[in-house]
Amino acid sequence: PWGSELLDPSRAATQAMHAWALAHGWRIAGALGSFPGNEDAQAFARWAAAYAKHDSTDAARLPDLVAPLLADAALRKPARLVAYGFDLIAPQAREFLDACAAQGVEVKVCSQEEISSTPKRLVFPSARRELEAAAEWARAKLECGAQRIGVVVPELAARRREVLRVFARTMNPAHGLPGDASRALPFNTPFNLSLGEPLADTPLAHAALAIFALAAGELSFEQASRLVRSPFLGGGEAEMAPRTRLDAALRKSAPARLTLGKLVGLVEGCPILRQHLEKIFSIPKLETGSPHQWGEHFTRLLDAAGFPGRSLDSAEFQTRAKLNETLAEFARLERVAPKMGAQRALARLERLCRDTLFQPESPAAPVQVLGVLESAGLSFECLWLTGLTDEAWPLAARPNPFLPPALQKKAGIPEASAEETLARGKRITEGWLGAAPEVVLSHPAWEKDRKLVVSPLVSQLDVSPLPEAQAPRWRDLIFAARASESAPDGQAPALATRTPRGGTRILADQAACPFRAFARHRLAAEALEEPLAGPDARARGLLLHALMRELWGELGNSAALASDCAPAIAKAAAAAVAEAKLEEPFANLERQRLAKLANEWLDIERKRAPFEVAAREDKRKLKVAGLEISGRIDRLDKLASGGYALIDYKSGRPTPNAWLGERPDDPQLPLYALSAPEEIAALAYAKLQTGGMKYMGFAREKELVAMAKDWNGLLAGWKRSLEALGAGFAAGEAKVDPKNGLATCRYCDLQPLCRVHERLAALQEEGAEEDDG
Repeated sequence: PWGSELLDPSRAATQAMHAWALAHGWRIAGALGSFPGNEDAQAFARWAAAYAKHDSTDAARLPDLVAPLLADAALRKPARLVAYGFDLIAPQAREFLDACAAQGVEVKVCSQEEISSTPKRLVFPSARRELEAAAEWARAKLECGAQRIGVVVPELAARRREVLRVFARTMNPAHGLPGDASRALPFNTPFNLSLGEPLADTPLAHAALAIFALAAGELSFEQASRLVRSPFLGGGEAEMAPRTRLDAALRKSAPARLTLGKLVGLVEGCPILRQHLEKIFSIPKLETGSPHQWGEHFTRLLDAAGFPGRSLDSAEFQTRAKLNETLAEFARLERVAPKMGAQRALARLERLCRDTLFQPESPAAPVQVLGVLESAGLSFECLWLTGLTDEAWPLAARPNPFLPPALQKKAGIPEASAEETLARGKRITEGWLGAAPEVVLSHPAWEKDRKLVVSPLVSQLDVSPLPEAQAPRWRDLIFAARASESAPDGQAPALATRTPRGGTRILADQAACPFRAFARHRLAAEALEEPLAGPDARARGLLLHALMRELWGELGNSAALASDCAPAIAKAAAAAVAEAKLEEPFANLERQRLAKLANEWLDIERKRAPFEVAAREDKRKLKVAGLEISGRIDRLDKLASGGYALIDYKSGRPTPNAWLGERPDDPQLPLYALSAPEEIAALAYAKLQTGGMKYMGFAREKELVAMAKDWNGLLAGWKRSLEALGAGFAAGEAKVDPKNGLATCRYCDLQPLCRVHERLAALQEEGAEEDDG
């Protein structure tokens, strides 16, 4: 009866499986139905009773199944069993060991040897610096000949990538540099992480799952992009460059989600890729089938894709073997799920790969990076324990939600109560202090701007002074050994043409930062695009301009506003959407949005003095500082009072102040005003924003917008500033000089090229930690 109320059935199943193992391991399974508990405990008791009736067994009940068979002479038994590194032995395991002993098996329970040590405590300014110091210390101990070095990191699963990066950089600084032969960590490194990563996160398994998902339905563009560039798709290395160019092209034309057929149709210039995608497409779709049939289907898809695409290194070879094991395990689900559809089969396999932690086997490493509980009971030559704050140690109590808390506490389950977790924390801490001749305990003092407190289990130790950095980074050594010379880099060769491409955007970029204008309009540097579901901000802007162009093409002048404008609005909205080639349901939503916006805007237009629309999206050649720049006027109105008004449509938050100053943010309209053969009497933004529609700008006389205090002075100021910007661009001015510092650079896509953050310390201003990955 609770099945339909579960918010996350998969997570509930995982918790139920853990509860089942605890119930048998701690001998409380018989009390589940009789011991009082909440609704969760009652639900689990009913599930457990129903599950126990099945004619099958599982890992939780395996010791009880095997124990009676030990007396059978046909069962081969080991001569000796050693229980090593246990903090507590659960009752079920203890009874099984006793049963083994009764049948002549020598059973030994070993505890760590007590080693005399003088521990010291260190406090670091941040968790990153603490981890770096631990890695440097481990390297120093290794260089002194130590062969069993332990580093304990709480929350190792959450920090795995950070730990791997820091230790790899410290132990093997050349990793990742050109010419380094070791592609996969932890191979060729003297350290080992005790915790693997989910199989689904490994590049090879991730590519396989993407192939399955593409064949079953569709992928997001991000997933499809990674698959196209993956070396594990047949011919990936031979077509590396063409596939990279294909990915850049797809970003401009592909939809936000791609089906296999759509992707095949878009592939150009990569014949091997297209061949493999067509092979995948030719395999008949399996709508429903058994897990075994799905396993065979997935294998056929991989073969058609040319998977794994190239010869594998040792880590990748082991990953492929583990993926095959996981597919075989998936095929065995027939016992509980005889039939399933495509999406369910794919979801089950992905879940299995996500739950499977995998770490390639590697040669024995002298440095072991461990989690808190994994280190209990082990001995080392030297040991460093990091992150010992009061939040991380002792561990918080985590009773299983499906077992009555009082029953767990009565059984003595370690994580069931605060008292039990504190007692376990004390035992493990005492074990750490006697686990090696040299023991270092440390914790960070701050987490960003939040002060941290040391764990009460180690607070009695005095704080020792921090060691100096022992393993300088390669970049620091290279910089220190530099033989450098300085040269000004803010001047490029003068522009060779008088007709640059880029339109009025050239002057806007030159005003924002000369390097931005140089990189975009002379080097043609631009960030890769990313398709979005529905129109993005730029596409919506184009829709808006198309709407107004079509609408005033129908109306023509202010006199037409007195009649019914609904037909003209509907026609203009439909034409704008058709021009943008939007697909349903976005097309219908945009038609409705545009029609509503046009209705509201025409109410603003009706309040104006009579006018006539003289030009709509009129293309013009604009001259400034000897350059001829292409431009396009959104709209030019002929005013009844004389002269013309230049109008620019905006959907954001425009301000006429963007036209002012030596480096105007938006010089487009001032440039039009100076270059137009017509007598310009007003410049205005048409703010097309629901709830805030209005005209904003400057005019010779008050009519459309407010009158400028000095119209002629305004024109003269624009001429000076625009001439200076145009002359600077033509002369090759290219210095990194953002107008408003980091505010100008925040949304610029050229930061990796100009590296402005190195001058402005942007990362520090953002409060982000340095990332050396």
